[in-house]
Amino acid sequence: MNDLRDLYQEVLLDHSKRPRNFGVLADADHQAVGHNPLCGDKVVVYLRMDGDRIADIRFQGQGCAVSQASASMMTESVKGKTRAEAEALFKRFHELLTGTAGPETVSELGKLAIFAGVRKYPVRVKCATLAWHTLHAALARKAETVSTE
Repeated sequence: MNDLRDLYQEVLLDHSKRPRNFGVLADADHQAVGHNPLCGDKVVVYLRMDGDRIADIRFQGQGCAVSQASASMMTESVKGKTRAEAEALFKRFHELLTGTAGPETVSELGKLAIFAGVRKYPVRVKCATLAWHTLHAALARKAETVSTE
């Protein structure tokens, strides 16, 4: 179990210190803003769609290591996926963090499964899901700020 915890910490720290796909996407055609006022996490998700497929994705923001790592790993996971595939991945990720995921869901999530331990800390679940809720809003072109509160 310590090996899994060590892997979780190593991957989380790597993505929080060196987030992938971080920055503004100049030619974005979808975007949304997310904010978790209790802990101060903020994220903007930028998308460039090619039909129904996420051609490119970036995020910008600030927050705790869990929030930033989740946003970074989310961008890697959904780039190139269709809207439906991204929404299905969000659903599975949310199930993982709320404890309703079955073993098949955990294996389908790949590297994202390292966030399973977050469900033990309900406050951190909001940190881990903020970028995902913001992605959902960007896909739906919702203008209001997303909040996990």
